[in-house]
Amino acid sequence: MERQRRILVVDDDPDILEAIKLVLTANEYQVTTSTNAEEGLQRARTEKPDLILLDVMMPEGTEGFEFVWELRADQDPIVKNTPIIVLTAIHGTTELRFYPNQSDTTYKEGEYLPVQGFIDKPVEPRALIAQIEKFARGSRA
Repeated sequence: MERQRRILVVDDDPDILEAIKLVLTANEYQVTTSTNAEEGLQRARTEKPDLILLDVMMPEGTEGFEFVWELRADQDPIVKNTPIIVLTAIHGTTELRFYPNQSDTTYKEGEYLPVQGFIDKPVEPRALIAQIEKFARGSRA
């Protein structure tokens, strides 16, 4: 029997969390949710999901960007390399950059946010499942 794939959803909006959870559980995913980046990072480290769905804009501003930064710097390669799909109300054609005008020891100037994909809110269930199938570790796709 195939293991149920685990998805972590990090979003500060409880209605969005519930809607996404309904879609994912109906498609036989095991779902864990978090309403903030700090808790989400803790869950990513302890539960090691197959994929993370992440809101960028949360109460602390661009908490989602900081989440990506911390996750990609994790010492555990399983955690560090967890696929991330960003859920955002920012228009899909916007070129989000992690550091547009500066560099550090990890990222070059203007390097793109190191995630696997972006999905615009409101989330269309079929598009969500298609993206997850494309990027989730252990995916049949």
